[in-house]
Amino acid sequence: MMEKMIFGRYIPGESFVHKLDPRSKLLFVFAFIIVVFLANNVMTYAILLALTLFVIMLSKIRLYFLINGLKPVIFLMMFTLILHLLMTKEGAVILDLGFMKIYEEGLRQGVFISMRFLMLVFMTSILTLTTSPISITDGLETLLNPFKRFKLPVHELALMMSISLRFIPTLMDETDKIMKAQMARGSDLSAGPIKDRLKAVVPLLVPLFVSAFKRAEDLATAMEVRGYRGGEGRTKYRQLKWMAKDTISLALLVAVAVVLFMLRS
Repeated sequence: MMEKMIFGRYIPGESFVHKLDPRSKLLFVFAFIIVVFLANNVMTYAILLALTLFVIMLSKIRLYFLINGLKPVIFLMMFTLILHLLMTKEGAVILDLGFMKIYEEGLRQGVFISMRFLMLVFMTSILTLTTSPISITDGLETLLNPFKRFKLPVHELALMMSISLRFIPTLMDETDKIMKAQMARGSDLSAGPIKDRLKAVVPLLVPLFVSAFKRAEDLATAMEVRGYRGGEGRTKYRQLKWMAKDTISLALLVAVAVVLFMLRS
């Protein structure tokens, strides 16, 4: 499952979303995180879901690929749904199983919150899948430039966030290799009681942390050897260009936000 994780990975392409300015994609995702909370009924959630599917279609990334790569997140979403079904006891009873009752409000809240969570994950995944780490760094640094007046290390913060995103798939691949190595030595991480499973995780975490610190040290050494001294005085080979399609994409999200606000219950 680890090698199928897609969060933090970048897939080169020539789609409409790939060609957008990274600043517009970052603003779109940040604004979408706010806009998604305007939905509170079936119609508004249907509009948001249609927008999400439309963005996925424009990115030319298969929906099956997204779902298959986000299986752990989908399991968390299902857990959230089940938790609401069990804990929320408001509204009419729609299903009585004897040992438990499912209420209308519990089902509604569970479905809505799960959909909200899924759409947020899809949008953030599309951002990383269609934008290279270098472009994300440049976009974040440009958007955060006004905070330089307050002595905020904008370049360093953007670089840290970009490296963190880049290291997620690397650590996932490393975890998969360590798990396979442990299984080849007779360790079983998927059988037995919970206590034994937790004990079996310790031999997995120790080499993973050692590998992560070694990679971080190697990266720091490589940056020092290449003369990296922060963002002061640095020039950029790739210049960001804001185009009409970037404005249109943000205008579309603003229009959707207005419609959602008007349709709120």
